[in-house]
Amino acid sequence: MKAAPLRSRIAGILAVTVLAASAAIADPLHQHLADGFEGQDFSPQGGLYYRENDEQSAGTVEFQSEVKRTGNGALKLSVRPHCKAETENCSERAEIWEKTALRVPYDKPVWYGFSVRFADPIPSEDHRYLIAQWKREIGPGTEGDFSPFLALRMNHGKLFATVETNFHEGVSTGPEGTMADCAPGQTPVWLRPDTNQMRALVATDANFSASDGTVFNSCTDKIEVIDRGHKLPQPASGWIDFAIMTQPGPDGSGRIEIFANDAWVATVKGHVGHADKGLGDNQYFKFGPYRAADKTGWTLYYDDFRRSAECRDVLAAKDLCDQIQ
Repeated sequence: MKAAPLRSRIAGILAVTVLAASAAIADPLHQHLADGFEGQDFSPQGGLYYRENDEQSAGTVEFQSEVKRTGNGALKLSVRPHCKAETENCSERAEIWEKTALRVPYDKPVWYGFSVRFADPIPSEDHRYLIAQWKREIGPGTEGDFSPFLALRMNHGKLFATVETNFHEGVSTGPEGTMADCAPGQTPVWLRPDTNQMRALVATDANFSASDGTVFNSCTDKIEVIDRGHKLPQPASGWIDFAIMTQPGPDGSGRIEIFANDAWVATVKGHVGHADKGLGDNQYFKFGPYRAADKTGWTLYYDDFRRSAECRDVLAAKDLCDQIQ
């Protein structure tokens, strides 16, 4: 049998390569993404980009080497005052997004990892600050404004995590301005029937107190938090490396695992995310400083982004992966 001509063999190899690349994009869940921000632009292997819009015009992104966790570089993300004083519901962002073609299905578990360091001064005001958020796609014509199903937030200089889902009646509701003291199996929650949503408090740093959680004045049995014995690190503690698994399930099948600096913080089970008509098929992740309009600057550093369907690709303490059931 004669060997195929060289040109035909090369064409065949190219065709296989193109098909393999297309399959990877067609199944982004099993595509391992990583970016250490070593150069002067986002790595093709990371699947990240800086989105250009009005809110993002308040931000700057800088690839720099003075402050980093590993390697030779890290991202410096900053926001400055941008909104006019009379503007309502205006936000200021410098967020990094996953590319749309690489988003993973809403109901599938996926691991995200990234490191963050708060630059001085760390804001300590009573204000809305987010450092990372996970959301569901919003389809054309969908009505409503949907909060992230998972968010890492800060207020009064204290770090905490929240999980959002559709509204369910609370098991109990206490006085306004008083954080709920919930029974085992229940979780403090902020009921928001006007938006068909409710927000649960699922993890905090050691400085967070009841006076910081006064908006969570109800208890829900639709979301269960299993305390794994560790708190979130404090913003001033230096580099914080997060490894987080998200699997939304608005029907009660949701699950989230939160690790920080190789310590298991919490498992969240139950109703996670939204199921409103018109919402999209995928979840997506954004990180970077995001806040309500303010009068000062705010800077965060990020390093070591990774995403994978496999825990061991993201969590450095790989032995802990075997303990997750």
